[in-house]
Amino acid sequence: MLPIDAAPVFNWRILQVPFTMGLLGQRWLTRVRCINTTIHNDKKESFMPIDRRTFTLSTVSALSALALSPTVLAGEEKNKRIVLASRPVGKPTLENFRIEDVAIPKIADGQILLKTKYLSLDPYMRGRMNAGKSYASRVELGDVMVGGTVSEVVESRNSTFNRGDLVSSYSGWQSYEVSSGQGIMKLDPRIPKTSYALGVLGMPGLTGYVGLMDIGEPKAGETVVLAASTGAVGSVVGQLAKSKGCRVVGIAGAKEKCEYAVKELGYDACVSHYDSDMAQQLEAECPQGIDVYFENVGGSSWEAVMPLLNNHARIPVCGLIANYNATSLPPGPDRMSMLQSMILTKSIRMQGFIASDYFHRIPELVEEIGPLLASGQMKYKEHVVDGLDNAPEAFFGLFRGANFGKLVVKVS
Repeated sequence: MLPIDAAPVFNWRILQVPFTMGLLGQRWLTRVRCINTTIHNDKKESFMPIDRRTFTLSTVSALSALALSPTVLAGEEKNKRIVLASRPVGKPTLENFRIEDVAIPKIADGQILLKTKYLSLDPYMRGRMNAGKSYASRVELGDVMVGGTVSEVVESRNSTFNRGDLVSSYSGWQSYEVSSGQGIMKLDPRIPKTSYALGVLGMPGLTGYVGLMDIGEPKAGETVVLAASTGAVGSVVGQLAKSKGCRVVGIAGAKEKCEYAVKELGYDACVSHYDSDMAQQLEAECPQGIDVYFENVGGSSWEAVMPLLNNHARIPVCGLIANYNATSLPPGPDRMSMLQSMILTKSIRMQGFIASDYFHRIPELVEEIGPLLASGQMKYKEHVVDGLDNAPEAFFGLFRGANFGKLVVKVS
């Protein structure tokens, strides 16, 4: 057996340790519990007998200190992770999160160790913090917050992946993860920038592409309106619609975003939802009505769009960020009967969809959008935040429009 000073590094917690030289002279065995950090926070306990001959004064001192503070050893590289500490009521706050430093998990046969390079922050994460049922499993209290990542394989015991491979994964808000490789995709070498796999050539881009092309079915000469029009999803929708010969009108917040939509993304017009006369501005910019409305906001944007919808209009619904922090129904009359009547009498198609149902079409997305990016025909903007510690505050900014472009965190 290895002396304790040379034993593998675990998180040691002492059950019985002699603290006098007299006790050190006795022949006895003590037991030390080691808690080995594993995937998904499972705790596997084992006991290791330690003979008196393995003890030194430095050993006793070190073990005593660890007994008082059961954390990873000083100087050891750690896995920083952000877990859900409590469920938010309304807007999330810092109190809903907890930052932890834990030992980096060890891998077994068939597994890989991933180091997070970039983390994607997206509005859907707010719904995963709730206790209620949704289209995907909720995050349990104490679990790592979910999130798409670009990661590097730093250790592999899986024949499919080699050290140094860059992959698209779902490691969440942490710096390391152990994976079996299931659901992990190597990055397409045609992707010009690795972080694009979390945006224009990843889930947000796929959301815009599938929603517009499969449900929106834009036709040349039609009017397409989209909310959050300069974001990760909206910018793809708007530029694709322009490439199909449509009139594109965006809805955004800050004035600089509207200017960017028109001058850089090539939209025909853009109105600000901050303006009190936003509904009147939108009507003026859509003299022929609205044929396709790409919905990912809800709230006042939807209120302004609804009266302008044409017969046979199509409405892909991918998100409702204006409602995610709501704790009650919005004020005003119940408009459900009016909406149902409009859908019926105007033969409107309104369909929700979830991007994860279409992940198998990522190669198609890269094939379609990649050349447009490479040639400069499609513009794409990122909002990069440095450091995992800053993820919660950056996440809060999503709900007040603080980000300008796809929001990603540079983790390493």
